[in-house]
Amino acid sequence: MEDIDWTKLGFKYLDADYNVRCYYRNGEWGELEISSLNQINIHMAATSLHYGQEAFEGLKAFKGKDGKIRIFRMDENAKRMQDSAGGILMANIPVDKFMDAVRKAVTMNKRFVPPYDSGAALYIRPLLIGTGPQIGVNPAEEYLFLVFVMPVGPYFPEGFKPTDLVIMREFDRAAPQGTGKYKVGGNYAASMYEGKKAKEGGFSAVLYLDSKEKKYIDECGPANFFGIKNNTYITPLSDSILPSITNKSLIVLAKEMGLKIERRKVPYEELAEFDEVGACGTAAVISPIKGVYDNDNDKWFKYGDEPGKWSTKLYNKIRAIQYGDEPDTHGWVEIIE
Repeated sequence: MEDIDWTKLGFKYLDADYNVRCYYRNGEWGELEISSLNQINIHMAATSLHYGQEAFEGLKAFKGKDGKIRIFRMDENAKRMQDSAGGILMANIPVDKFMDAVRKAVTMNKRFVPPYDSGAALYIRPLLIGTGPQIGVNPAEEYLFLVFVMPVGPYFPEGFKPTDLVIMREFDRAAPQGTGKYKVGGNYAASMYEGKKAKEGGFSAVLYLDSKEKKYIDECGPANFFGIKNNTYITPLSDSILPSITNKSLIVLAKEMGLKIERRKVPYEELAEFDEVGACGTAAVISPIKGVYDNDNDKWFKYGDEPGKWSTKLYNKIRAIQYGDEPDTHGWVEIIE
């Protein structure tokens, strides 16, 4: 791709050649269809537009030194989309159909997979929306499942360099018994205002406390939180947190590296005890945290200007698996020839 500077992509939308679509009508899913259009035709009374019947996923494909393209843990994304669909009463896309659509979207857009040494990847966005019309608050009878792709650089412009987070207690990401554990658009809409406010203040994202008591660490805006102390990888356990596939993978790798694992409630006060803090997710992989500022109490928690030892080891390990530089002993990667 002569017109793309792979090293300066950032995380923004770019058109690829094709996307893959599948329609749910009359109680069943149809066949996968290929489209070169970047628009969809949707009924003005579609439930996705009025009542938020929408779920999405994010995963990546990587080109290795050997020239092969690898997709990371797409079966987990398929299962998580099923959870999201069940949570807001949408038709369930079968795991096999989800994975076939992803494979097809990647294969047909191979020329957009960034080269190995660029630090970039092919971002894959599966989308499930209610397309059937309802004017009452009811689930749709028709749905569209769609997969499109684009080359991307780091989610945070800084890349693998420490950034600052901010705590602002007047904002909640999700209600305790709400949809926080599902990957649905409403959760992200709810975080946009304070996310913009955080960036205007020089922070990369908001670090949310739990919505009920404001006592425990919840999520880092678009990513899961983890902290490391006493050779232990600690990450919050909460029903309002989206279960990150990256975090799930890091837990396995951290254990193999000799770290103890704790998934539990993480009190706000424990921020003062961590040696390292990070945000993790598909888009950022790991974003090391330099400091957390408590806006309400004018208080800083500092962790250093350079990525921590364990964050660096984990980051390098998971990327080595994704790019094929190290063996995939867990069966996480599927190679697209």
